[in-house]
Amino acid sequence: MAELKNNRLLRALLRQPVDETPVWIMRQAGRYLPEYRAVREKAGDFRTLCSTPELACEVTLQPLRRFKLDAAILFSDILTIPDAMGLGLYFTEGEGPRFTKPVRTAADVNALTVPDPEVELRYVMDAVRLVRRELDGQVPLIGFAGSPWTLATYMVEGGGSKEFGLVKAMMFDLPKLMHRLLAVLEEAVTAYLNAQVAAGAQALMLFDTWGGVLTPRDYRVFSLEYMERIVRGLTREHEGRRVPVILFTKNGGQWLEAMAGSGCDALGVDWTTDLYDARARVGHSVSLQGNMDPSMLYASDERLREEIGSVLDSYGRGSGHVFNLGHGIHPHVNPDKVAVMVDAVHELSRPYHQN
Repeated sequence: MAELKNNRLLRALLRQPVDETPVWIMRQAGRYLPEYRAVREKAGDFRTLCSTPELACEVTLQPLRRFKLDAAILFSDILTIPDAMGLGLYFTEGEGPRFTKPVRTAADVNALTVPDPEVELRYVMDAVRLVRRELDGQVPLIGFAGSPWTLATYMVEGGGSKEFGLVKAMMFDLPKLMHRLLAVLEEAVTAYLNAQVAAGAQALMLFDTWGGVLTPRDYRVFSLEYMERIVRGLTREHEGRRVPVILFTKNGGQWLEAMAGSGCDALGVDWTTDLYDARARVGHSVSLQGNMDPSMLYASDERLREEIGSVLDSYGRGSGHVFNLGHGIHPHVNPDKVAVMVDAVHELSRPYHQN
């Protein structure tokens, strides 16, 4: 493997000194880019795009050709694991992901098996290998997975949800069954992430998109506990370097201290939490990633630069900050705004890293 030319991201995640704050964007390979839309059209549908390594590699690399980003993140979907479990994943325009065979009974849960990442999910690993080769050491590659709780919400609901009535009913009335489901997913996610590392991922991120819909008690029991187990089971050294792990719970700002104790290296922070407060609360235990409101990319260049300065200032001096949005980039954002953002982060962050 080629020597890494830009290791800012890995250094910042491990709270090591950097010259500028590294920046990448959640959903940086996506619909806001016309070149992505062209490849998506060529693929015919989203699922084909995800499951064809050459196409997934192409869209992973597209943002790096336009912007001076400090990382690539694998183009994939968090629902690859339940899909590989045979639940019949499909996507409908305007409705998002759906499953033909949702998991709602003890028999459904007992029928689930942990997919072999190099068999049922071989296309993901092939994409990781291809991206690493094509990156040629330019920037590190981030691999990722959905958290067990987040995957369970889609599997039980049969798709996206606003109320989470079915999955919460299972959690409240059949907690042992829910724990069985989460345990299978914990095993599957751990194997999947470790296979990504073996294939070439240099950092990992756990997306707990729906942990924030839980009460503090239920978050700890049904979401955080399983993420802690995954973190404990991950390969943390590969190719002679540390593999940092980022944990992100959307709307999880009230639980930062508990999340910081999970064994991860960094916490993703959404825009509802102030970085100054977050840093004061977690101290030197973890790095922080975030956390500009994605809608700020609709503002003027001047206002955008001002907000970037504000986010950098809220974190303050020293290492341990990765600039990102507080969630994924919106599909209708003008790509020129992303260029303004990336360049401004690098320029405006330099004084925060000088002795």
